[in-house]
Amino acid sequence: MMFRPIAALVFVTIRLSVFAASWDDDSHYVSLGPRNGYYIVQPDSPLIRQLGLFEAPWIDTADPLRHGYGADALAFRFNRSGVLIAPPAYIAQALPYDFYMRRIGLLIHGRATAQDVEAMFGRSHTRANRPDGFMWYYALPVYNPFEERGGRR
Repeated sequence: MMFRPIAALVFVTIRLSVFAASWDDDSHYVSLGPRNGYYIVQPDSPLIRQLGLFEAPWIDTADPLRHGYGADALAFRFNRSGVLIAPPAYIAQALPYDFYMRRIGLLIHGRATAQDVEAMFGRSHTRANRPDGFMWYYALPVYNPFEERGGRR
């Protein structure tokens, strides 16, 4: 008799904790026009998998061995000819930097090329091959002073 209410309570507790955790994810698409825009994605977001950003070189600032230092990432998807075929993505752990958002907002998918991206961000990218082309990732060093002691308060 007592099993049903306890099982229901456990189920509701688990369901609410999963629902509350999904509130923290504010990943979204920023539209700047019909062919302009970019994604702002948090590293633990399901949108990372949907966009195929598996190799993104982000580094968690909450890692106790890094003392608040980490890396955000920019991701660009190109076809085999080197033309941007999808909106860029900014993988940010906290607030994204306006400097990078303005720059990736200038890129028009379908028109911008790998040379345009390299002119904006330099040659320090990592490459990941895809069946329809390739991805370029740029690591952006970040520092979070609140994580200096590894996330412990």
